[in-house]
Amino acid sequence: DISDKELSKFRNKHIGFIFQFHQLLPEFTALENVCIPAFIAKRNKKEAEEKAKELLQFLGLESRIHHKPNQLSGGEQQRVAVARALINNPAVILADEPSGNLDSTSAKNLHELFFELRDKFGQTFVLVTHNKELAAMSDRTLTMKDGVIV
Repeated sequence: DISDKELSKFRNKHIGFIFQFHQLLPEFTALENVCIPAFIAKRNKKEAEEKAKELLQFLGLESRIHHKPNQLSGGEQQRVAVARALINNPAVILADEPSGNLDSTSAKNLHELFFELRDKFGQTFVLVTHNKELAAMSDRTLTMKDGVIV
């Protein structure tokens, strides 16, 4: 059996999470929010901040790294959440309705970003969405009904 502490450590290192509601901490800047999983993993502060800046720059947020969540648009907040999910180089990213709060253009851009990130970093993205058009962009789709894959 694996302890809760070991399980948490495994999740933090190997799985990135992106939620519909970004779960950004309001008192922290974009940079600090992205660094949190790295700090939990006891990574060096300078190394974590450099990686976070690299991710935020890649996501087009280099000019927003010192802004707090309430100073960012919904799409910017979501990209901060994406960077946070990627900070520990997880093998798998689980995204639960990641574009649920975005307009259709931003949602499409976010899903295209996932493909770009997959290709650049070689990570697996598992997306949960009710948007069939966006799901159709995926390499593979599974449909659930009443908690069962159909």
